[in-house]
Amino acid sequence: MEFAELIKTPRVDNVVLHRPFYPAVEGTLCLTGHHLILSSRQDNTEELWLLHSNIDAIDKRFVGSLGTIIIKCKDFRIIQLDIPGMEECLNIASSIEALSTLDSITLMYPFFYRPMFEVIEDGWHSFLPEQEFELYSSATSEWRLSYINKEFAVCSSYPPIVIVPNSTDDEALRKVAMFRHGGRFPVLSYYHKKNGMVIMRSGQPLTGTNGRRCKEDEKLINATLRAGKRGYIIDTRSLNVAQQARAKGGGFEQEAHYPQWRRIHKSIERYHILQESLVKLVEACNDQTHNMDRWLSKLEASNWLTHIKEILTTACLAAQCIDREGASVLIHGTEGTDSTLQVTSLAQIILEPRSRTIRGFEALIEKEWLQAGHPFQQRCAQSAYCNSKQKWESPVFLLFLDCVWQILRQFPCSFEFNEHFLIMLFEHAYASQFGTFLGNNESERCKLKLQQKTMSLWSWVNRPSELNKFTNPLFEANNLVIWPSVAPQSLQLWEGVFLRWNRSSRYLDEAYEEMVNIIEYNKELQAKVNILRRQLAELETEDGMQESP
Repeated sequence: MEFAELIKTPRVDNVVLHRPFYPAVEGTLCLTGHHLILSSRQDNTEELWLLHSNIDAIDKRFVGSLGTIIIKCKDFRIIQLDIPGMEECLNIASSIEALSTLDSITLMYPFFYRPMFEVIEDGWHSFLPEQEFELYSSATSEWRLSYINKEFAVCSSYPPIVIVPNSTDDEALRKVAMFRHGGRFPVLSYYHKKNGMVIMRSGQPLTGTNGRRCKEDEKLINATLRAGKRGYIIDTRSLNVAQQARAKGGGFEQEAHYPQWRRIHKSIERYHILQESLVKLVEACNDQTHNMDRWLSKLEASNWLTHIKEILTTACLAAQCIDREGASVLIHGTEGTDSTLQVTSLAQIILEPRSRTIRGFEALIEKEWLQAGHPFQQRCAQSAYCNSKQKWESPVFLLFLDCVWQILRQFPCSFEFNEHFLIMLFEHAYASQFGTFLGNNESERCKLKLQQKTMSLWSWVNRPSELNKFTNPLFEANNLVIWPSVAPQSLQLWEGVFLRWNRSSRYLDEAYEEMVNIIEYNKELQAKVNILRRQLAELETEDGMQESP
């Protein structure tokens, strides 16, 4: 298909652009296969380059022959274009609608993007499972790499290489995969070097109403327990939901077959409930009535902060089992691709200092989200404004990033990255020139040949010039476990995402710059103090030598 077929009017002059925090600009609007561009001939005027894939919904209005298109973006921005001529306006609107809803992934911008920067590091090979395994293998010999899923034959949503107990052979893994939802048998998510306890994740067991069991599954899970120790199974569904799943062939681990494991049910919402929550929250944030009661009731009705609290509480529980109880943990919900990954990754941020560094966090995203099979293509297909809601769209990853921001806010010196880093990840998950978040799992990415045909986000992010923007100036390496507060009073609305287009951040940006300047000046003074101390010590040594006979 040629993009030209979808572009009815490629260019319109005298278009007026209205967008947050900028004066209205008149210029020429151009449509390309992947971008909406508004260019003005005025000096010092910033051009608008908007990816079609970032467009969530559009509205049209007409007053006489003047048409207005309101573009609602997946990053929650709202842009207005005033276009002279009804026909031009209708043509532009229908072209944008067609170009922003392309069915084929291979027609998306990452397949056409060519970087204008020098590629220092190939991000596709920065975080391989073998490298992650090396971090554990030095501390334990109880785990091994399994290549059982090399052709994605055992589990379509798992990567080709997974880490499993040394005592479980591949034949047993095949049997366990038949007993777990989507073939997602239990695999290692995290090894706690301090005490050797582990977090595993999987899909739900397919026990059904008949209480089906699998000896190999029981053996695999028990292989992670120390002699005389108990483990915890954290089911991210309420007991009621888990029991209902049995009628559909799913279920949960029976105490009789897993006597050394204690099962805990936590209720983390999913799918359309989270999507509706996001829609309500963004609607509340865009409400211009300035009525306090209305704002607070809308914020409460969205339930967004309640979801944050549920997820963080469950992650803290998993971390407590590992660090304070000295017990291993298995985490799953239904599929094991949404709430499970939120909990396993947040538990690691609490427990593991490396996950709070930039590269460590990137490795976490790769291992616990991309390689672990979170269906980004489905979940991030639409954002808060789109009317044609599909059942699989859900802001699971955005909720995870929001939870990370809550912890970052409570521990501002313990993270190497800043808030801008998290916002950047949110933006690229929904619309990007890079191929990192395309597809729903490693199997799909392999078929799409993303490594050969697209650029990795990490290749761009990990360049020194970019890293500088995402580095937290307050960072001081903290090797301790950090325990965030999940009290309602401790959780706040993430203004940097939800209110950034509604009110100017100019004064906050100025304060941030001033803070950076103070920190840099403090470092300079500290360096001078160290030099003076050395000089003083040298002088005292010389005086001592002169005084001695």
